[in-house]
Amino acid sequence: MNKKLRSTLVLLGLLVVIVAAGLIYLIFIQGKKLDQKREKLKELNAKVIDPVELNNRYMELAKRSAELDSILANRKFNIPQNISSIKFFNFINGIISGFSDQTQVNVEYLDQKQDKEFLTHSYKLSGFGYFNEVYRLIYAIEQSKELKKIKTISFGNLVKTDKNQNPLFLVNFTMDVVAYFSTDSRFAPAVPVENNLGTGQIYDAFFPLIRNEIPPNVDGLLDVQGARLLALIPEGAFIADTKGNTFLVWEGEQVYLGYLTKIDYQNSKVSFVLNKGGIIENVDLELDRSEFNKKK
Repeated sequence: MNKKLRSTLVLLGLLVVIVAAGLIYLIFIQGKKLDQKREKLKELNAKVIDPVELNNRYMELAKRSAELDSILANRKFNIPQNISSIKFFNFINGIISGFSDQTQVNVEYLDQKQDKEFLTHSYKLSGFGYFNEVYRLIYAIEQSKELKKIKTISFGNLVKTDKNQNPLFLVNFTMDVVAYFSTDSRFAPAVPVENNLGTGQIYDAFFPLIRNEIPPNVDGLLDVQGARLLALIPEGAFIADTKGNTFLVWEGEQVYLGYLTKIDYQNSKVSFVLNKGGIIENVDLELDRSEFNKKK
């Protein structure tokens, strides 16, 4: 066998080996993978949905979602999903933004706890203010759409004076509050809503019925105590106070601590009603006729 023939046979043998290896790979290895891909493609094709049908399903689900959101929005309380602890600070700032300068509220974050299937952020509120403003703060916390609850609360009286030395009867308070939230989104609507947190004036249960503090006469009104009735005229009554100041007053006019309620021309006297720190006092001033008798 010559060298050329031998080389040809060797190349032919290598070609046979390569072809055989390729067939083995295609049939036993690649063929198996192709079968798996075909099965996967068949499964995906079975799940293919017509675009029109898919859009109809989307519209149906969107409508159902809107209905559920409406139901949640109309519930008195919701439990939001994964709220930040800072949100409560913003809520309180929004409530007290319309309060007077005499009301102050401090908020301290305490911790996060588990409460059955829900979670809570805990806060401590302290401060003071007018009774009705403190009431509005409590009402807003308890009636807020996103569930919040006051766990404990305590009150006390506080008396301050303003720049004119008028007494201000305030209420100081301390309360522990929790704000509820959940890891699930199904307890609150997608778009947050809020309840009506407005409230009218109520009776101030902490305002003292009898007070030691009497407001000063900063407006220079007639002080009836020790005053004298000088004369009665159709326009009203001339009255002099203890300092010699003369005032012309008529029925219904305000005086220091009260009002002129009646001018009795027939009996030559005037009547006042005064509020002296919660004690109501009726004061009558009569025309002094002794001066006229001396002149006669």
